[in-house]
Amino acid sequence: MKRINWSWIRLSFMLVAIVFLYSFTGKRNRNRKVTKAEVVFVGKNALFVQQKVVNKMLIENKLDVKTIDRDALDLNKLEKTIDAHPMIEKSQVFVSVDGVLKAVVKQKTPIARINEDGSSFYIDYNGSEMPMSSNYAARVILVSGEITSKNREDLVQLFRLIYDDVFLKKNIIGIQIMPNNSVVLLNRNYNFKIDFGQLINVEQKFKNYKAFFQKVALDSSIAKYKKIDLRFTKQVVCTK
Repeated sequence: MKRINWSWIRLSFMLVAIVFLYSFTGKRNRNRKVTKAEVVFVGKNALFVQQKVVNKMLIENKLDVKTIDRDALDLNKLEKTIDAHPMIEKSQVFVSVDGVLKAVVKQKTPIARINEDGSSFYIDYNGSEMPMSSNYAARVILVSGEITSKNREDLVQLFRLIYDDVFLKKNIIGIQIMPNNSVVLLNRNYNFKIDFGQLINVEQKFKNYKAFFQKVALDSSIAKYKKIDLRFTKQVVCTK
């Protein structure tokens, strides 16, 4: 009876195991590299910032994304870099199981365009400043006058109220900030000015304006008014 050479069998198993481990390690090392980068914008806003700009920040200006080692990525640092862009509100960066480096980006939402001292910029929904974009111009209310630390919070609340209200967003196109911090509103379809007064009882004043507008909208005489005074909370005073 022929004897089994167990030493050769063990050696063969060891060689097979080494080849398998080498192949597995090589495949694992390849999988540690990023396969591609992807930027996804969420929300309904048009793109104020170009996708390629965010992509460069995501891959840190590397020419070939496939040279990026997944283990060397600092995802928190990448998020902070993207979030620092003046047109971006928040981002989330992660690597998918198939090696895709992905950034999910939410842009800022502009609610007013400010013209001040010859320059223009947006105020976003959170009250932060946002530069103008060469990509897209937002259709929001135009604001002239001085925004200060004293009136800023009240003005941002006013901008939000107009932005969130379908009727007001459609009808109010401009705001003039007066030296005494009272405001004058401009209507889209009519030439009259709306004397809103100081930024107090804001919601009640808008209720009064809506009631007045709905009442006279069917009457052609609305076009004859030159001024709508909303300074008094219990009445609307009109001047022809």
